[in-house]
Amino acid sequence: MASRFAHSFEIAGRPVGGGAPCYVIAEAGANHNRDLGMARELIDVAADAGADAVKFQVYSGKDLYSKKTSRFAYLDGVSDASPQDLLEQIALPREWLGELAAHASSRAIAFFATPFDASAVAELREVGVPAMKVASFELVDLGLIEEVAGSGLPLILSTGMATYGEVEEAMSAAAQGGAREIALLRCASLYPAPVHTMNLRAMTTLRTAFGVPVGLSDHSLGIAVATGAAALGMDVLEKHFTLDRGLAGPDHPFAVEPDELRALVQAVHDVEAALGHGRLEGPSDEESHEMYRLARRSIIAAVDIPAGTVIARSHLTVKRPGYGIAPKHLELVVGRTARVDIEYDDIVTWDMV
Repeated sequence: MASRFAHSFEIAGRPVGGGAPCYVIAEAGANHNRDLGMARELIDVAADAGADAVKFQVYSGKDLYSKKTSRFAYLDGVSDASPQDLLEQIALPREWLGELAAHASSRAIAFFATPFDASAVAELREVGVPAMKVASFELVDLGLIEEVAGSGLPLILSTGMATYGEVEEAMSAAAQGGAREIALLRCASLYPAPVHTMNLRAMTTLRTAFGVPVGLSDHSLGIAVATGAAALGMDVLEKHFTLDRGLAGPDHPFAVEPDELRALVQAVHDVEAALGHGRLEGPSDEESHEMYRLARRSIIAAVDIPAGTVIARSHLTVKRPGYGIAPKHLELVVGRTARVDIEYDDIVTWDMV
């Protein structure tokens, strides 16, 4: 199956996969609280943090949940509404899409969303989003995946709770719809997700199995897990963020705040830079400037050694700096004759013996 799909692609001109820096999606979710000004401010926060994209969700409660669906226990104390009613209350007004897309463009950050129905797919195409996302819970809705894939846009699939077979079926549906540019995100579908449920190594499994860019949709608290995922080479990161975790609403409590989002983006790229190429090639250019010369060890005179003296082991010690004869050659220096007066603590070089 892997050969059907691109190993890397672009979203709004920014490369995803293929060794490119991690593509960071700031997930606004429902944290706009149906306030257009707040939604615009979320876009500003994402742009200021250095995220590559800001993402919202487009759904309606009545089309997403049966009215007979039981309440979620994790929302106790957050909302007494049924899932259908809650989502109706917090849904993004679709008439905002054009304005939010324009505002994101003015801030030079990509804008897209997770559509939960065919109408949302069409509306997102109308405003010109550069990619679309399918949420973990919808991974089994193969018709929706095929509909989204038919947009011709890069597709991001979250795989929370999925078996290998379910991911394979979703990828087949995406291919059937025409998608060739797909990223798969490991996800633990809990809010918040305990760290022991994250299973970050599954990113490697997804990459090996499907040959596409992989990453993490992170619902854990804080930034530690996502920062660690960078060390495993994730290509895409999606992280929920909010203006204030104290705000009312189901997605605020587990989201990061603006300063944390900024720190996360920086930390992910710092970890990527720190990974390096893996070769043991000696000092870096920066280390060579001073540390390599001054902080390594070499052979040093332990006493004054007059010219003509046959050098004994007791005449020598090993100390810093490191631009004298290397310590490994100590026995080659012993028994040689000093050509010049060597003072105590002189750095011994080959031209002295």
